[in-house]
Amino acid sequence: MNRSILIVICDFLLISLLAFSTVDINKVNDTGAERPIKLDVGTNQADNGKDLAAVMRLALNEERRSRDQLVGELTKTRETAAQQQALLGEREKQVQTFQEQLQSREQEAQRLQQRQADLQQQFATAQTNIQTLSQQLQSTSSEAVLSKEKLAAIQEEMRKQAEQSSALQQQLAQLGKSNQMVLNEKLQLATQLQVTEAERRSATQQVALVREDLKTEREEKAKLAEGVKALASKSGELAKEVRENRPLAANTIFTDFLSNRVEASFSASRPGVFGDATKNKETETVLVTDGTNEFALCHVQETPLTLWNPGTDWDGLTGALSRNLARIPIHSMVFSLRDPRVVLLPLSQAEVRQLGCKVYHVSSEPFKFQDAVLVGAREGYYGECKFELDLTTPGYVKLDRSVLRGLFGKFNPSRGDLVFSKMGELLGVMANGTYCMMLDNFDGAARFQFGQDVREQRTGATLAQLYSMVSGLPSRLQ
Repeated sequence: MNRSILIVICDFLLISLLAFSTVDINKVNDTGAERPIKLDVGTNQADNGKDLAAVMRLALNEERRSRDQLVGELTKTRETAAQQQALLGEREKQVQTFQEQLQSREQEAQRLQQRQADLQQQFATAQTNIQTLSQQLQSTSSEAVLSKEKLAAIQEEMRKQAEQSSALQQQLAQLGKSNQMVLNEKLQLATQLQVTEAERRSATQQVALVREDLKTEREEKAKLAEGVKALASKSGELAKEVRENRPLAANTIFTDFLSNRVEASFSASRPGVFGDATKNKETETVLVTDGTNEFALCHVQETPLTLWNPGTDWDGLTGALSRNLARIPIHSMVFSLRDPRVVLLPLSQAEVRQLGCKVYHVSSEPFKFQDAVLVGAREGYYGECKFELDLTTPGYVKLDRSVLRGLFGKFNPSRGDLVFSKMGELLGVMANGTYCMMLDNFDGAARFQFGQDVREQRTGATLAQLYSMVSGLPSRLQ
C-alpha cells in the first residue's frame, strides 16, 4: 500500500473520532442547571462529510505533487543515465583505440628488437671478418718480410760458407804438413805419460799415509780437548760447590749489612686534646726481593702504628727511605699475611736504583746450615746463633737461646732483628724474642696508602683486625 494513502486513511479515522465526541460548549458554563445530553447527529454528519472531502482533496493534491516531483526526478535521472551511458561508450571507444595503438607499438617494438638483434649479429660477423682479414694481412706482411730476410740470410750464409770453405782448404794444407810432427810428439807424450802415471801412483800412496797420520793426530787432539773441557767443567762445578758450601763469617755478613742498610723514617698524625698529636719512628733495614718485586721490611713496632683493639684512627701517614744523599718517599705499607707484625714497603726498580744499595735475595735453602747470623737493626749488635725447626709452627724457625755466641755489642735477640743465612741471604725477621718468620711468602693481609689524609682508610678498624689475626697465632709466637 502506498504510504500517502495510508496517511490519508489514518487522518480520516482521527477526524471521525473527534466529530463523534463534540459537545455543546455553550452549555458547559451553566453549572447550576441540569445538563441533558443531546446529540446533534445530523449536523455533525454533514460537517464531517465536508471535512472528509476536504481532507481527501488535500491528500490527493499532495499525492499528485509528490508524484509529479518523482516523475521529474525520474526524468532527470534517466537523462543523467543516458549522458553517463554515452560518456561510457566514448570511454570504451577510447580504451579500445588505446589498446589497438598499444598492440601496434608492441609489434613495432618486437620488430625493432629483432632488427637490432640482426644488426648486432651482422656487426659481430663484420668484426670477426675484420679481425680475420687483419690477421691474414699481418701474416702476409710477415711472410713477405721473412722471405726478404730469409733470402738475405741465405745469401749471407752462402758467402760465409764460401769463405769458410776457402779457409778450411788452407787449414787442411797446413794440417797435412804438421801431421808428421804431431805423430812424433804423440810418441814423446806417451812416454812421458807412463812416467807421470808411475809418479802419480807413488804420490797417491804418500798422500794416503799423510791423511792417515793427520786423522790419528786429530783424534788424539779431540780426545785431549774433551779431557780439558771435562776437567774445566768439573773444576767450575767444584768451585761453585765450594763457594755455595762455604759459609761466610759473621763479620762479613754484618759488614755487608752496614754497607747496604737503609734508614727508614715514619710519621703519623691525628687530632689530640691539645692540638694535633704526631708520632715519629726511625729504624734501619735492608731491601729484599722475591725475584719479581722489591721491598724494604721492618717490624710493626718500629713504626708509629700499633696492633691493638681498638685501633687508632690516624689522619696522616708519611715516611721516607734514605741512603747517603738519596731520599725516597714511602708510598704504601703492606702487612704480611702470615704475620701482620712484619711490614713490607714496596719500591719500584727506579727507586731501588736511586738508593744504590744491594737488594738481598731470600734464602733458597734456609735449612742448609743450622747456624745463622742475627743482626740488630736498631742497636747495632750481631752474633751467630742456632735455629731449629718446630713442626707446630710452620713458616717459623726457633732460636736456640742456649747456644748464643755474641761477637759484637749487647747481644740480646728481640723482635724486629734481621736473620741472615750463612750464605749471606736474608732468612727472615724475628717475630718475637724466640721465633723468626721466614721470608718465603710476600702475600699481604692489608695495605695502607701513605698521605696527608688517610681518614677514609679507617686505620683503626684495620689495625684491630690485624691484632685479631696475631691473637689467633699460637701463644709461643705472640
